[in-house]
Amino acid sequence: MRIQNGILITIENGRFENGYVDFENGIITAFGDLAQAAPYEGEVYDAQGGWIMPGFMDAHTHIGISEEGMRWEGEDCNETTDPVTPDMRVVDGINPFDIAIPKARRAGVTAAVVCPGSTNVIGGQAAVIKLCTETNVDRMVVKAPCAIKCATGENPKRNYGENKGRSPMTRMATAAIFRKTLEEARRYMAKKDAGEDLYDPEKEALIPLIKREIPAHIHAHRADDILTAIRIAKEFNLRLSTVHTTVGTPVIPEIAASGIIPIVGPCIGPSGKPETTGGTLEIGASLNAAGVEFALCTDHDVVALWLLPHLASITVREGLNEDAAFRSITINAAKAAGVDDRLGSIAVGKDADIVVFNGHPFHYLTKTSAVFINGKRED
Repeated sequence: MRIQNGILITIENGRFENGYVDFENGIITAFGDLAQAAPYEGEVYDAQGGWIMPGFMDAHTHIGISEEGMRWEGEDCNETTDPVTPDMRVVDGINPFDIAIPKARRAGVTAAVVCPGSTNVIGGQAAVIKLCTETNVDRMVVKAPCAIKCATGENPKRNYGENKGRSPMTRMATAAIFRKTLEEARRYMAKKDAGEDLYDPEKEALIPLIKREIPAHIHAHRADDILTAIRIAKEFNLRLSTVHTTVGTPVIPEIAASGIIPIVGPCIGPSGKPETTGGTLEIGASLNAAGVEFALCTDHDVVALWLLPHLASITVREGLNEDAAFRSITINAAKAAGVDDRLGSIAVGKDADIVVFNGHPFHYLTKTSAVFINGKRED
């Protein structure tokens, strides 16, 4: 199929004022300036002067596990019985029939990182899924696990210290539990490598993290919590993204020096707890000015996932350049989850997850004209 006659934003491979994208069997095969395109005899979708972009991606959500319109029946985000649950797999809790999924897709969001919540010091295994029409979550998965979800700050100490009277009751205990668990996993891995016959599901889940095959996505709002996450990641040589990074402005030099991809957001709405006060909408522009590539998130269902393009537009209003805003909800989100070989930009060989908008994607009156996931037209 070919999509043509629109402003093509590839993210990494240039902009074409009258562009086209070809794809076959769900994979992009060609793109560029329509005037230079080879003759095409297959099915053609006319963008009618709209915008052609890779599908948007949210770097941190709870879609499918904190289901829209549900109470406890559809709330599977936090296993609040133990502060260390790395063997929890988010794919076992995702409901592909969550009504939030088609809403997000119709806004041009075609993929999302789905994470366990932030109640636990180590909450479990995140996954990248496509927001396609499916009855089986296994067919939605791009990568699982894509990260280990962890948390600093108020959430673990509130759930366990305040509510249950057990550790962690302080930020010190949270960090200590994290270190102890990582060291135990590292020693377990060494014993297995030496030939010992061992099986511990919690430690097994942490081996890809210790080996740097996947990153830690560490919930950290406050500046000191961000630095704690960076400190522990350095100690154990972990790949890292801080999640939310709400009050990150005071420590941007440290974030830049660490080389991490911070995940920022949701950045809109009232501060729900003390650790989120002090955040600014200008943080995206400030990170970008320091040379830091970051990804945006809605933290769905804190902010509805279908509002992701609007969140990006607010960062532009607050000083971020448009290209960086586009990157924050495409390629940078894909990089943070380790799926940039498949998602996040228009490139030959990548998945044909493409959205056509009838106007500028950040304008409040713009609608999606067409959504393609794996090359298939979605509703």
